[in-house]
Order: sequence, then C-alpha cells, then structure tokens
Amino acid sequence: MEITDTMQTRNARAAQTSRSVVGRRFLVSLSAAALLLLAGRPALAQDTQATAFVSDLGAKLVQVVNGPASTTDKQRQIGTIIDSTVDVPTIARFCLGRFWNNATPQQQRDFINLFHQVLINNITGHLGEYKGVTLTVTTTQERGGNPYVGTIVRRPNLAPATVQWVVSMKSGEPKVIDLIAEGTSLRLTQRSDYASYLSRNNNSVDALISAMRRQAANTPG
Repeated sequence: MEITDTMQTRNARAAQTSRSVVGRRFLVSLSAAALLLLAGRPALAQDTQATAFVSDLGAKLVQVVNGPASTTDKQRQIGTIIDSTVDVPTIARFCLGRFWNNATPQQQRDFINLFHQVLINNITGHLGEYKGVTLTVTTTQERGGNPYVGTIVRRPNLAPATVQWVVSMKSGEPKVIDLIAEGTSLRLTQRSDYASYLSRNNNSVDALISAMRRQAANTPG
C-alpha cells in the first residue's frame, strides 16, 4: 500500500513538473515571438517611411524637371530639394575616405562646401536630358540598417533604368546617402575618383580642393 501511494505521489509530482516545464517553454516561446514582432516593427516602420520619402522626393524632382519654369528657376528649385533631402556632409566625408582624417578642419569645411556646389552643378547641368522623365517606386529592402528603396526611371527613347535610393534615418528624419544606378554605387564611384586624383597629386587635399573649386566655378547656365 505504501509503495502504491509513493508511486502515485511520484507520478503526480512528475506530471506537475511536466506541466510546469511545458508552461515555461510556452512562456519562453511566446516571449521570443513577442520580441521578434517588436523588433520587426521599427524596421517595418522605417522602410515604410523611407518608401514614402523617396516617392515624394521623386514626385518633386519630376515635377520640376518636366515643369515650364526657366532653367535658372529649375536649378534653384532642384538645389532647394537637394538641401532638404540629401545628407551632403555625410556623403562628402565618405567620398573623401581615409583622407578626411588627414585634412584640417578648414580643409574639411571647404571640401564639404565645394562638394555641395559641384553636386548641384552636376545635377542641374543635365536637366534638359531628363525632360519627360517618370519615376516609379518598386520595392524596399533593409540592408545594413538602411532602407534601399528601388525605383525605375524612364526617359523618352531610352531603356528604363533601375535606381536604388539608400536612405539613412540617423538624424531622425530620412536623408539620401547614396544612389545605386544599375548596380553601381555613385558615392563609391566618386570616392574612387577622388582617391585616384589624390594619388596622382601627392595625396594633397589642397590640390583636390583647388580642382573642385574650378569645377564649382563652372556654373551651368
């Protein structure tokens, strides 16, 4: 009788332990699932915000390019859009690469200012080539913490081009930090061009700044 009671007691305890273990496992699994859902929300929200940002930015650019304004007015409008949507200082620093730390504070300021002007000149100097352009947002992917917003750019009499807009949210609001056109990063290409120029000019940041100053002086008209 005592043996039977003991076995029943052990079985009851084992069943209770089993239920307890299952319960803990269920709670752990539930908690893990909740954490995954919560972790995914900021990324999803970030992607959604970036997609809306690029869609709005693209619409503004297309409106200016295809609008009836004079070339001078279009250049001014494009410059305003770029200043509010593109993180020029971050891109400029990236493009200068390892030479950024070798530059003096004054050289760094001059470089950023000239980079900004050359960027504006390069974009506004080709507005006529984009008359009739359209831009369609496709998909957004998360890479390295940044949303990559895919678009298709169509121009009359030319094949459609695939362009990804790399958006950073570090400042608290979306800013473009790179464009990837047909698989080629524009900021990586520019970084390579600067490094090549510097290697031919004794790694002189002053020489690069002088060359950029000449570029900036060639304002498109």
